[in-house]
Amino acid sequence: MNAGPDILGRRRFLSSAVLGTTATVITATTIGSVAPEAVADPKLDVEAGAPDPNFVEGRITGIAGGLLIVTGSDRTINQIHLTKATSVWKLRPTTSDAAKVGDGLYARGVRMPDGTLAADAIWLNIVNLQVHITSIGRSVMHMDHRGDRIVGHVVSGTTAAVYNSTPAVSDLSLLQVGRHAQVIGAWRPDTNEVDLATVYAAA
Repeated sequence: MNAGPDILGRRRFLSSAVLGTTATVITATTIGSVAPEAVADPKLDVEAGAPDPNFVEGRITGIAGGLLIVTGSDRTINQIHLTKATSVWKLRPTTSDAAKVGDGLYARGVRMPDGTLAADAIWLNIVNLQVHITSIGRSVMHMDHRGDRIVGHVVSGTTAAVYNSTPAVSDLSLLQVGRHAQVIGAWRPDTNEVDLATVYAAA
C-alpha cells in the first residue's frame, strides 16, 4: 500500500525534528492521540495482518540523550529518537525526562533511513488489564488477573473511574469487591504493582 500525503508529511516532519532542522516544533498530539487507548489504534498504511514497522514494544535498556535503546519481547533491539515533537504518557501525559532504564515501552512513529524510529508518541509502563476486584482500601485496590495478584495504587489527582461508559470521575466509591473491571495504569517495573489511571466498571 502506498503511503498517503499524511504519512509522507509526518515522515518529513519527524525526519526534520530528528535532524534538528525543524523551524517550528508542534506536539505529536496534533498528529495522533497520546491517550492510553491510542496504543492499539490500527494504522491505515499497514496491510491487514502485517506487523507495523512504525510500532515498537519492549523495555528500555539504555538511554543516550534523546535516544532510547529498547529490547523487544522477541529480543529485537530498536533505537528510538525522542524529539520536541514526541508526546509521552507515563500514568499521565508527561515529558521525555520520565523515561527510565527498565521501563516498559510502546512507541509509534516513523522509520528513518538508518532503521531507527522517530517517535510520534511513547507510552511508558502502560497496562490494560481485565481484573476481578478482591479488596478495596483507602488508597489501594487488590485485584486478580488470570490468577495473578495485582496491587493497584490510587494516585490522588489522577486516578479516575468510568461507570457504565459515563464520563470519568474521581469518586471510586462505587467500585465493588467481587466485581469485574478493566484497569488502565502504569506498571511499577519488576513488581506486581500498578498505579491506577482509569478503572472501567459497572455501577
